[in-house]
Amino acid sequence: MDAQTPIQRTVELTLRGLVIGAAITVVFMAANVYMGLKTGMTFSSSIPAALISMGALRLMGGAGILENNIVQTQASAAGTLCNVILVLPGLVLIGHWHGFPFWQTSLVCLLGGLLGVAFSIPLRRALIAGSDLPYPEGVAAAEVLRTGHEEGGEKGLRDLLGAAGAAGTIGLGTVGLKLLADGMHGAVSLGGAVFRLGTGFSLALVGVGYLVGIGACLALLTGVVIAWGIAVPILTALSSDPAASAEAAAEAVWSEQVRLIGAGIIAVGGLWTVGSLARPILVSIRAALASTGGGSLGADHPREERDLPITWVGGAALALCPIVAGLFAVFAAGANLGNLMPVLVIASTSFVVLFGFLMAAACGYLAGLLGSSSSPISGIGVLTTMATALLLPLVIGSAAGPEGHRFVTGMALLIAAVIVTTSSIANDNLQDLKTGQLVGATPWCQQVALVIGVTVGSAVIAPLLALLYHAYGFVGALPREGMDAANAMPAPQAALMTQIADGIVQGRLPWAMVLIGAGLGTVLVVVETKLRRRGLTFPALTVGIGMYLPLAVEVTIAIGGVLGWLAQRSLKRSVRPDGSEDEIVDGARRRGVLLASGFLVGESFVGVLLAAADLTLGRSSSLALAGEGAAFTTWLGLAVFAGGLGVFFRLVSARPA
Repeated sequence: MDAQTPIQRTVELTLRGLVIGAAITVVFMAANVYMGLKTGMTFSSSIPAALISMGALRLMGGAGILENNIVQTQASAAGTLCNVILVLPGLVLIGHWHGFPFWQTSLVCLLGGLLGVAFSIPLRRALIAGSDLPYPEGVAAAEVLRTGHEEGGEKGLRDLLGAAGAAGTIGLGTVGLKLLADGMHGAVSLGGAVFRLGTGFSLALVGVGYLVGIGACLALLTGVVIAWGIAVPILTALSSDPAASAEAAAEAVWSEQVRLIGAGIIAVGGLWTVGSLARPILVSIRAALASTGGGSLGADHPREERDLPITWVGGAALALCPIVAGLFAVFAAGANLGNLMPVLVIASTSFVVLFGFLMAAACGYLAGLLGSSSSPISGIGVLTTMATALLLPLVIGSAAGPEGHRFVTGMALLIAAVIVTTSSIANDNLQDLKTGQLVGATPWCQQVALVIGVTVGSAVIAPLLALLYHAYGFVGALPREGMDAANAMPAPQAALMTQIADGIVQGRLPWAMVLIGAGLGTVLVVVETKLRRRGLTFPALTVGIGMYLPLAVEVTIAIGGVLGWLAQRSLKRSVRPDGSEDEIVDGARRRGVLLASGFLVGESFVGVLLAAADLTLGRSSSLALAGEGAAFTTWLGLAVFAGGLGVFFRLVSARPA
């Protein structure tokens, strides 16, 4: 018998659920902002939120799976809105802002977030209902919810919690206590050409690789080979610096040039992806219009297919446009643009809506392919920053002098911040809506929860950014004299976006790398198209991601995908080819999904706790017991990681009990 009563099954939006969701949003928002400014990376809060909500609601007398799903849907905004830190701190770095003004910062997040929710509604039908994309984190979140609610799910819950405990313990030893290295890497120089190898020791990234599958992982590895096996060696040989170490030279070439090749591939792959989705998206919008009849919630359709009415969504998006225009007008008020002010405001607002929708569609596709945590939102930020920095001079003319350059760079960053927020929210929302589809949720209820999550998160992020900036400052931008620059937060992604925008405005960006990437992306799109006709998956976009993301992240994800593929082959060889084969393989796959989900849960929770400890104690690595770079930590970390991989492979390749 199902553990839920029919009443529990139909209860979704509740006051207690929304309050719990808001509280989780605030906690995870603080952790993500801190971690993002320190490391440039944030984590998805959907799965941890699902577990917390189940525990909290059980203390209140229990709840159905759909109410828990609403809580994790709302709280997921915490890990997504924080992506605004990839761009917005750049306004402080260039000196245009001297802090984070509450209303402007909150409006960037709120407007971008609400547009992301609006765009994700018509995209749901095209990318979820009408697609076979895997949505790894959406599937993982659904497995977490099911395991916590299904009768007889105790064993699955033990698998999940055991994996979470293992990953959390390793994460504590790695990031917190510093007793284990977080990876190993090295570089070899041959005749001036530098080759770099390395991997991370994160079980969470192994879990991501297992969830996304072998096809996407092979595409990632192709990007790794092109970047680190071809591009970096060639470029280091052509520009060898005898004063720099081999590893430093390779890292500099990758960061300053090769990543821009990846950005060019992402640009072409993204445009092709959006173009290929144009027809299903239009069909989705027409179906949404037909299903709502212009105003109802589609009462004549199954509950699981009822979105917010598309006419309401379209009207709300149009109503946001004057507010977006007002945000840009206030920002540009001191630039003395004269008659060009209305032109700038209208052009910027139109660009945010149109380009934002295209990027939301591309990010939604990536969420389905790789998961929210692994989607290259920073790559979208790079492309958006490049586009805005190129187009703004066409609207208002070339900037003159330091103040003119600063304004154009700042305006480009502000526009990019809104679009990155829009894309990030659409990316994460579609993952949540996939979870809802798998557990039988009502889409419009989730969409309302998403709006509430965006609103709560937008009110919290400005004070958090202001607090951290005034407490630590950013590298290159300290708020007060006499502050210790060693404690300043790097804000690495925002620094990169600022460098790109300023490089374009002042004519110093290496465009040759971007154009090489665009040409390579065109070739890869042709290859992808031909392979797709044969039923094979090899996304060109993911090859670009393989060149853009850090080497340790890509290789660790690929290890998870290869392990999953090998485990499945091993299991198939060990069973008889009869009717029970599919059942055995499916059972092992489900166990693997639970274990991989546990890895994500454990590492995320430890990340939250360590961020809270650092924030409370006022310094980074506050729990560290070993010094940075201690030799024994690398070999101990490798041994623990290899042991974890061995146990994981054994469990996912064994017949389910």
